Amino acid sequence: MELVSIFLIALGLSVDSFAASVCSGLAIKDIKFLQAVKIAFFLALFQGGMPIIGWFVGWEIHDLIQEFDHWIAFLLLAGLGSKMIYESLTNHEEEQKFNPLKLSVLLGISVATSIDALVIGFSMALIDVIIWWPAIIIGIVTFIASMLGMLLGKKIGSNASKKFEVIGGAVLILIGLRILIEHLFFHS
Repeated sequence: MELVSIFLIALGLSVDSFAASVCSGLAIKDIKFLQAVKIAFFLALFQGGMPIIGWFVGWEIHDLIQEFDHWIAFLLLAGLGSKMIYESLTNHEEEQKFNPLKLSVLLGISVATSIDALVIGFSMALIDVIIWWPAIIIGIVTFIASMLGMLLGKKIGSNASKKFEVIGGAVLILIGLRILIEHLFFHS
């Protein structure tokens, strides 16, 4: 998998963390730099770590599902992308009631926003992608997106974050479609 695809996947995955960060910025208008770093670090750690877990699971069962792995990767990515788009169109107001600086809330947000990264890692194992560089890139992109999200959350409303979620979901669907098309038409 080329670097551009990995970067696009990282951008797509970071959208949930970006949206959670925007909500954090909306909830805590006077957030300090080190507080923002703490939130971004947790989000990036989970977003970069979950693909590794998913990859190990996928790698173990790869030989069993090799005949139709491209369909699974497509369905997982398309499902995640669709879920992101659907959730972006629903109301996120309840997220603003939480204090993202509270450890239990931060862990909950980190896990919730990184479940899709687990599936991405699983998918990467199915298409024989070694996970280490993608996981690092996903973590870095998520950290940067989260910091930007908190900054933007202080300055803008939540409608902008919804637009980014739709774009991120569309990117994941397109990558899944590309994997499927490449496998069906360009692999023997």
